[in-house]
Amino acid sequence: MTRRLQSILLIIIAAVSLIGCEDKFQPSVASKVAADIPSQESWHTKITFSDSGKVSAILHAGHIAVYENRQYTILDSNITVDFFDKDEKHTSTLTARSGKVNDITHDLEANDHVVVVSDSGTTLRTEQLFWTNLTQKIHTPLFVDITSPTEHIQGTGFESDQALKHYTIQQVTGQAVTNQ
Repeated sequence: MTRRLQSILLIIIAAVSLIGCEDKFQPSVASKVAADIPSQESWHTKITFSDSGKVSAILHAGHIAVYENRQYTILDSNITVDFFDKDEKHTSTLTARSGKVNDITHDLEANDHVVVVSDSGTTLRTEQLFWTNLTQKIHTPLFVDITSPTEHIQGTGFESDQALKHYTIQQVTGQAVTNQ
């Protein structure tokens, strides 16, 4: 072979090699699908949240899917959360059809037919509720319906301690005093 033919052959081989390497740096369809698959799953599970060794909440769910790369856990098949105060006394119970836990902050988002019943007899109903682990408070920007032994109140935008003793509604739309 002539020197010129060898040079052309080397250029063609190099070009083909570079073209072949180009697709290796793009994520494959399989890796995109794998990102949507949970790293762990469990059924009929209990998760205990604690702070300094004291239980602050206990969550039960029919199905839990952990997504480590996304740093959250999906909860479904009806969830129940029992809340406790700083002395580890039970204060209230939350139920919902589904939810999500931030694996870093341990904050909870509850969705679909959310009901919180306090040990003092107050009941909160809404479609979405957030529990912030750091402050131990619950809140929602959505419509709420609250019934207590002394009143029935409705409105939009809500924040409370998890025992439903001290709550605020941003826009009250209905209020009635109930007979004891």
